[in-house]
Amino acid sequence: MTQTAPIISVDAMGADHGPSITIEGIAHILERRPDTPARFLVHGDAEKLEPLIADLPDEAQGRVTLQHTETEVRMTDKPSEAVRRSRGSSMWNALTAVKNGEADVVVSAGNTGALMAISKVVLRMKKGVHRPAISASWPTPRGHTVVLDVGANVECGPSQLVEFAIMGSAFHRAVHGSTEPTVGLLNVGQEELKGNDTVRAAARLIREAALDLNYHGFVEGDDISLGVTDVVVTDGFSGNIALKTAEGAVKLVGHWMREAFTSSVTAKIGAAFLQMGGLDHLRAKLDPRSINGGVLLGLNGMVVKSHGGTDGEGFATALGLGIDIAGSHFLTEIESNLTRLHEAEEQKAESNS
Repeated sequence: MTQTAPIISVDAMGADHGPSITIEGIAHILERRPDTPARFLVHGDAEKLEPLIADLPDEAQGRVTLQHTETEVRMTDKPSEAVRRSRGSSMWNALTAVKNGEADVVVSAGNTGALMAISKVVLRMKKGVHRPAISASWPTPRGHTVVLDVGANVECGPSQLVEFAIMGSAFHRAVHGSTEPTVGLLNVGQEELKGNDTVRAAARLIREAALDLNYHGFVEGDDISLGVTDVVVTDGFSGNIALKTAEGAVKLVGHWMREAFTSSVTAKIGAAFLQMGGLDHLRAKLDPRSINGGVLLGLNGMVVKSHGGTDGEGFATALGLGIDIAGSHFLTEIESNLTRLHEAEEQKAESNS
C-alpha cells in the first residue's frame, strides 16, 4: 500500500444504528479532509448500502468500492461463536482485505469481543505479543495521552503490561508525532512501594530489560487527564473503568452547562454572547465523537474499533484515525523492544533455574 493513497477497509454493518452511519462517516471525513487521497473498501449488504452510497456526492462515490457480503456479526454474538460462524461476514472480509494486502487498515463499529477474536484468527498476533490491547487517545492540556489497555484484557501479568508500554510508545510516535513519548504505569500512588505485585513487577521489568522507552514511573488516575505522561499503561479492567468514568464526567459537565445556560432569559443571552466567543470551541472539546476510535495493538495488521453507538460524525473520527495510521510504521517499530523484553525474561529465567 502507498502512503499517499491509503485504502480503508470498512465493516459497514457493525454500527448500532445501521450501515447508514458508516456511509455518513465517509461523507463527513471527506468534507473534513478534502485533500486526503484515501479510498474506502466497504463490506456489507449491497441491497442496503447501494442506495446510501448513491446519495453521496459524485466525488465521494468515486472513492468507494462496495464488496457485497451475505452475513454480519451481531452485537449479541459471543466471540467464540462469532469466530466459528463469521467467515464471509462483513467483519471477516474487512479484516481479510488487510491480510491480503488489498487495504491498509480496518475500521469497524461492530461487536468488540468478536472483532478482537476474529482479528486474532485472520491477522494473527505479532511475534512476542501475548494478547492484543485496545488503546484510547485521551485529550489533555498537552495534546493526547494514549491509554491502554481499555478493555481487551481484564487481567494482565507484568510482561503483558510491559508489552503494552512498548506498543503504546510506538503508537504515540506514529499518531501523535512525539519523538520520545513518556510512559507511566497506572497505580494508586507514585511511590515505588505502592500498588499490587503485578504493577511493581512490571516497573522492575521495564528497568531491567534496558528498553528504548522514556519511562516516567507510576502515575495516578488524575494524571491521565492532566497529561503527565504521553502513554499510560494499565490492565483492561482498570482502563475501561477509567475510560467510562471520564466519558460520564464529560456528559455530566455538558448537562450542567445546558442547564445553566437555559435557566433564565439572562442566562440564554449570556450563552449567546459566549457562543460568539469560545463556547463552541469548548463544546467541541467535550464532544466524545471528537476522540472516537481505539486501535487494537499487537496484531499483524492495523484495526480501528469505533464505538458501536456513535453517529456519522463519530465514525468519521474513527476513519480519520485509520487514515492517520495507514501510512505509519509503528508495527515494525515495536519489534526491537519486544525482542529485548523477551531476551531479558529468558535471561532472568535461566539465572533463577
